[in-house]
Amino acid sequence: MNSSATQMPDAEATQMLEDLALGEDYALTSEYVEMVVDAADRGDGMRLRELVAALHPADVADLLGFLSAEHRDEVVPWLPPDVLAETLPELDDGVREDVLESIAPRTLAEALQELDSDDATGIVEDLEDDQRRAVLAAMPDAERASLETALGYAEDSAGRLMQREVMAAPQFWTVGHAIDHMRGQGDDLPELFFDIYVVDPGQRPVGAIPVSGLLRAQREVKLSDLMEPITEIAVDLEQEEVAYIFEKYHLISAPVIDAGGRLVGQITVDDIVNIIQEENQEDMLALAGVTDAGRDADVGEVVRSRIPWLVVNLGTALIASTVIGLFQGQIEQLVALAVLMPVVASIGGNAGTQALTVSVRALAMREVSAANGWRILRREIAVGLFNGVAIAILLSGVTWLWFREPMLSVVIGLAVIINLVAAALAGTLAPLALDRLGRDPAVASPVFVSWVTDTIGFLAFLGLAALILL
Repeated sequence: MNSSATQMPDAEATQMLEDLALGEDYALTSEYVEMVVDAADRGDGMRLRELVAALHPADVADLLGFLSAEHRDEVVPWLPPDVLAETLPELDDGVREDVLESIAPRTLAEALQELDSDDATGIVEDLEDDQRRAVLAAMPDAERASLETALGYAEDSAGRLMQREVMAAPQFWTVGHAIDHMRGQGDDLPELFFDIYVVDPGQRPVGAIPVSGLLRAQREVKLSDLMEPITEIAVDLEQEEVAYIFEKYHLISAPVIDAGGRLVGQITVDDIVNIIQEENQEDMLALAGVTDAGRDADVGEVVRSRIPWLVVNLGTALIASTVIGLFQGQIEQLVALAVLMPVVASIGGNAGTQALTVSVRALAMREVSAANGWRILRREIAVGLFNGVAIAILLSGVTWLWFREPMLSVVIGLAVIINLVAAALAGTLAPLALDRLGRDPAVASPVFVSWVTDTIGFLAFLGLAALILL
């Protein structure tokens, strides 16, 4: 009775802190972050431990991302090893590197032993060489050997992504054998698994049984009678290919096999969600010609990541400007040309971005191939033509009301149609060509498309004006 009474205030206080920490959108509140900062400034470790204890590890990761490096150094030592272990995989890459530098090798080694092998591998590969050697030296032989094996696989491969903990059973086992075995394994079982892999005497997977199916079956039923076909993942397959296979076949988990077809691990859907999010973020940033500088990046890092593509864009803009220079005399004769030029280029740029975004997405989703490439190109040309006609009618009307020049309205209408068709061609062909050449279409395509729409827009508008008006 007394024990319950003494525990209740702590539970109530923790709940109150949790309610204070998270808003309705599950984001950390500014009031809570300020409380942590105040405790860190005072060096009040016990208060920090109390504040952090109210959070889920994912929220602890968010908290560390909001804090400065100095405040993180105050908070991290007060994280219990199990909380630290679950928090590290949730951190942004830049924040995690900073946090890892502040953790003693032995403390980090203890935390890594709390994680599945895939999460532990992801953290160890981020360490500097000296720190990695020290951490591995502080680990038991079995865990160290497992991590060294995983690090031997190529970066961004299934071998790095997989977890080595897996539940496998021979074909001749019954449901009862499998259940009794799992109950006897205890902590040696994977923390999260969905399937039991049935293997032959050579440790090659021949089928899988969902855990839910196993529990519904009678104990005397053989596993070979329950097993379902599997989709195997080669250990050296790139992680983007793995994500595509999971998405295409709606997989929850899949066995990973080595060159001899032997079962060496498994990949689960939670890992694939992270990969898909990373790829989507990379493509989104690449379309803008930037990289993820991280929350703690300084001005120099951000400038270095962005200025190269600005320089490339400057070069393409200068090339487009030479087209304007060719028609300098015509512009001097009719000032309206200078007023309307940016309109044609801007509309073409937006249309090109639309076609480009659709094409890059289609390539990422494997929706484009030699079989349907020409059909997609024809569709985009038709869309560009119809949109061009619609915008041309609207813009021609505005031009006539503004300048009262019927032929100028005709010129800008024709130029818009030409530029939107060119934008559709560039936005579709550029990423397809770059992908065929083995380049990332999301990175280089925007600059190329912008150059095409500017150049064609100026050339079409000023060239038609020179032929028709002057």
